[in-house]
Amino acid sequence: MSERSNRIASGALALVGIGITVYLLSVRASGAALSCTSGGCETVQSSPYSEIFGLPVAALGLVAYVVLLAAALARGDLAQLIGAVVALAAFAFSAYLVVVQVLVIGALCDWCLASDAVTTGLAALALLRLRPPDETAQAWNAARRSASPSSSARAPRGRRPKGSIRTRASS
Repeated sequence: MSERSNRIASGALALVGIGITVYLLSVRASGAALSCTSGGCETVQSSPYSEIFGLPVAALGLVAYVVLLAAALARGDLAQLIGAVVALAAFAFSAYLVVVQVLVIGALCDWCLASDAVTTGLAALALLRLRPPDETAQAWNAARRSASPSSSARAPRGRRPKGSIRTRASS
């Protein structure tokens, strides 16, 4: 995947995440019911785990998604690093929240799981973005092949090593 394609995909996923968190925050502010197929959304959103220090978890998600969008739009090593750190932290926090939903609350929120899926995609893309460019990877692979013991023991095709004796197979 090219750097440009990665940034476009990351930006699109970050926008989806922003949409999810804005919806959750707007429903929370208005007091309306969440649209939910599992029936667990209200249970999860009204649990003590839906807030950290009085701040809704969805607000933290919104901040993370905005930072990830900015990192996707920006070029350079710093943008890659910020994107990776935020995406991996969000992924770890999402994994924790899934465990809490299953083991502690006993209910699953569709919107939370959708946000978790987006976060997982962003973390994977952030890790892919950190890999070296194709030219560097190709040079690295070529150097690794030439340094491998099996390739150094072989003579170039069509030549015998100096001092070797040509033998015929016995009949």
